[in-house]
Amino acid sequence: MKNIVRIQSVTELHTAAGLDAPKHPLITMIEAQNLRNISEHDSSKYVGVKINSDMYSIMFKDDIEGSVGYGRTTYDFQNGTMVFLAPGQVMEGHKYQVSDNSKAWFLLFHPDLIRKSELEKQMNTYSFFDYDSNEALHLSADEQTYMSTVAMQIKKEYSQNLDSHSHRLIISNLELLLNNCLRFYDRQFYTRTSFNKDFVSSFDRHLKHYIESEMTLQFGVPHVSYFGDKLNMSPNYLSDMLKKETGMSAKGHINKVLIDKTKSALLNSDEPVSQIAYSLGFEHPQSLTRLFKAKTGVSPNEYRNVN
Repeated sequence: MKNIVRIQSVTELHTAAGLDAPKHPLITMIEAQNLRNISEHDSSKYVGVKINSDMYSIMFKDDIEGSVGYGRTTYDFQNGTMVFLAPGQVMEGHKYQVSDNSKAWFLLFHPDLIRKSELEKQMNTYSFFDYDSNEALHLSADEQTYMSTVAMQIKKEYSQNLDSHSHRLIISNLELLLNNCLRFYDRQFYTRTSFNKDFVSSFDRHLKHYIESEMTLQFGVPHVSYFGDKLNMSPNYLSDMLKKETGMSAKGHINKVLIDKTKSALLNSDEPVSQIAYSLGFEHPQSLTRLFKAKTGVSPNEYRNVN
């Protein structure tokens, strides 16, 4: 079994990487020179080792040769890309080299940094923290410069003498960085719209097959993760891509098909709602009733009686 190293804090990270003590206990930015030093002196001991971090990680890759393993694949470093990991995700160490011209950086922050802030409430909107490695954000030259400028401002704030404004300004700049990641992902979805339409069609085919082949009887209500596996996408990336292309998330598409199937069964058969629910993969009829009423405004029996 491969070793697993758990990194619970910024201080533990600096110690494991052989870096000086951090300037701030909850956030740190590791730049190209430090990444180069780690690569030259310490990276070999982490090759093949799985690293589980309790922190959010934002990586900007530039002039790095090598790869990193996480999600379901191994990601080859590419210039001008950003990759995101949420706390608890496991990354596997691989050998890498950082060029003398690299402007790469690695920003990590502990969830305690944003505890009780508005940013904490918004973190679930940054779904790219749960994307797979092959779903990295690709930046233009101008975008790379801008994102690095914001990241450096974050470092400047936490590196100087902390005062009553420091915490708010660190979080404000972090939010600015993450909001621009959303913007640039939207641009990436838009520029790939022709490519994405093929995935939309493929998703629709897989969903139709799942329902019509009665896989619901064996596997239950379809889950987004099933279609993500079929299309080699993380559930969040698939859902976000569908939302950009169709205006409806993956879960929304699934629910629409389930509602349409329920309507047809209600109007074209005398099957009780419980049997319809079972045939669609619901473990409890009440689950179908709640979904149906939430989407149509009436219960299944009311819909049948008025139509």
